[in-house]
Formats: sequence, structure tokens, C-alpha cells
Amino acid sequence: MKKIGFIGLGIMGKPMSKNLLRAGYPLLIYDIVPAALDEIARAGAEKATSPKDVAAKTDVIITMLPNSPHVKEVVLGKNGIIEAAQPGSIIIDMSSIAPLVSREIAAKLAEKKIRMLDAPVSGGEPKAIDGTLSIMVGGSKADFDEFFPLLKLMGASVVLCGEIGAGNVTKLANQIVVAANIAAVSEALVLATKAGVNPDLVHQAIRGGLAGSTVMDAKAPMMMDRNFKPGFRINLHIKDLNNVLETARGIDVPTPLTDEVMAMMQSLKDEGMGDADHSALVRYYEKIAGIELQR
Repeated sequence: MKKIGFIGLGIMGKPMSKNLLRAGYPLLIYDIVPAALDEIARAGAEKATSPKDVAAKTDVIITMLPNSPHVKEVVLGKNGIIEAAQPGSIIIDMSSIAPLVSREIAAKLAEKKIRMLDAPVSGGEPKAIDGTLSIMVGGSKADFDEFFPLLKLMGASVVLCGEIGAGNVTKLANQIVVAANIAAVSEALVLATKAGVNPDLVHQAIRGGLAGSTVMDAKAPMMMDRNFKPGFRINLHIKDLNNVLETARGIDVPTPLTDEVMAMMQSLKDEGMGDADHSALVRYYEKIAGIELQR
């Protein structure tokens, strides 16, 4: 099998890279955190010394990084991918970044005949671990078709959404729905608790009807168990919602629900909960209501 470059070994990148190793792909890995590099090296990957080093030794490079500036630095910066990538090679950026930045990076790469797909994911750490992420892809159909089997090793759903940048537009839409859904679940369960009804029974009663959702089933138990270990950090959701609001302002789209949930998440960040799972949004409601969810 062809060696794959993989840059970015955080909460999501680690399990995604391990799934590629389990599928038999040799990996050349890079991260600025030595412990992350060591962990994936112990699983069988080879370490690189920089993004440029990755690009010099592979022609398929996956990036999984926190935000737009990190992707620009890794791809276009000093010792970046663009300094060593060969014409015909491809970068599959699976980070969640601003769509306009994806298009800017792709345009710079195209000048050197380097291909790109933007392929952000949804599903958090649990689905990264079991390889059932939802992957939203932007780019050419030919490139998508070529690398569909590779992406399927990390995701249960892999959909081409349009040209470059379309993957990240789709991810922004996803993050609006997830944020609003978590807020609605929080609001509903805190209301039930304050009214004297067991929130676990409320969850069981409504999950099979129209109110039921993947978000509810994933996050309601975490809220009731006080398990805010991050599968997806509040800080990262704030980053995504900032990209939503920036994009929405640029194309004159109203985002009142996103504005409201963003304010809630920012208040939690200000209270030191930025590294908690986004299910900790329930804490915003609990503080005002003066109660705490319990099963």
C-alpha cells in the first residue's frame, strides 16, 4: 500500500491515523507535540521532522488541525507542505476551517499543480475511534472518487458536497444544528428537572419521537452523568461558530440561534470550561435555574 502522510495528532487525528494503520497503510506522521508523535509511532507509524519532510516523502497527505491559521502555516508556511510537494500530489485537509481559507490554500497549491480536497468531519472522538465519522468533502469529483476508499476507512458517510470549500460550508451547517440541538436538549432537561420530573425518564419518553436525535442520545446521558470529558471541546465549537458567523456576515445571512448559543459557550469559556465537552452547555442553564441534572 502507498505510504500516507498524516499531520495533526490531536483528539481526532490520533484515532483516525490508527484506523489507517489498522487497515494496513504505512503512515509518515508529524505533530508539534512529541508525546502524540510517540504514541502513533508505537502503533507502527514513522516520524517526520516537519510538514515539508512529510511532503518530500509522500504524495498523499492528510491534515487534521485546529483552525484556519494552523492549516495555512502547515501547508503554505516555512517548512510547509508546499515547499516539497510534487505536482500531482494531493492534500486532504480534514480540519474544520473557514471555507474561504480552503479556497485560498487550494488556489496557491493549484499554481504548483498540487491537488486538494477539503474534507471536515463530524462525530467527535467516539466516531473517530470506531471509524464511523461523517465526512463532508469539497473538490473535484475525480479526486473524490480516487480517494473515496481511503476516506471510507475513517468514516461511515463520505459525501461530495461540491467544489473546494463546499466541505467546510457543509461542516458549518452541521455545527449550527449540533450547537442548537445541544442547547435545546439542555433547556428541555433543565426545565423538566426544575418542574420535578426525572430528566432520564423525559429522555426515554421523547427520544423515539420527533424530538429524538443523535445529538440527544449522545449528549443527554453525558449531562446526567456529569461526564464532560471532551469528545469535542467547547473551545473548538466556539472556533467553528466563529467561522459560521464570519461566513454568514460575508454573504448576508441571519444567524440568531448561532449568536445566542455562541454567547452561552463564551460565558462558559470565561468561567474556565473551554476544555470541557460541548455537552457542558447544560451548565449554563443549570446555573441560572439553580439546579443540577441527575438521573
